[in-house]
Amino acid sequence: VQLQASGGGLVQAGGSLRLSCAAASVNIFSSHVMAWFRQAPGKECEFVAAIRWGGGRTYYSDNVKGRFTISRDTSQSTVSLQMNSLKPEDTAVYYCGRGREPSRQASQYTYWGQGTLVTVSS
Repeated sequence: VQLQASGGGLVQAGGSLRLSCAAASVNIFSSHVMAWFRQAPGKECEFVAAIRWGGGRTYYSDNVKGRFTISRDTSQSTVSLQMNSLKPEDTAVYYCGRGREPSRQASQYTYWGQGTLVTVSS
């Protein structure tokens, strides 16, 4: 597994979780973009957030803007997703991926983690 995602769990609506993604066996360079996607049961994979490794510019889907924050630690080769004010509709398996552009299309990312499950109860 090239990217190790962790931090998922069960949380009540309104709560918070912090996901982390570590580059276990893949290099991340300043030209890369790291992103989080999610997939709920029976639904398509959905873009959540992305961050440019070089410079740190961030991008968010409208569904999570203002509630989620993506960040990176270049010294540790990790990318995190702080999720606040969680809603039941945020329930999904969350994946991190590495790409070259902040695309909202999962197909544009070449390396993926195994996913971590986030369940938000109402």
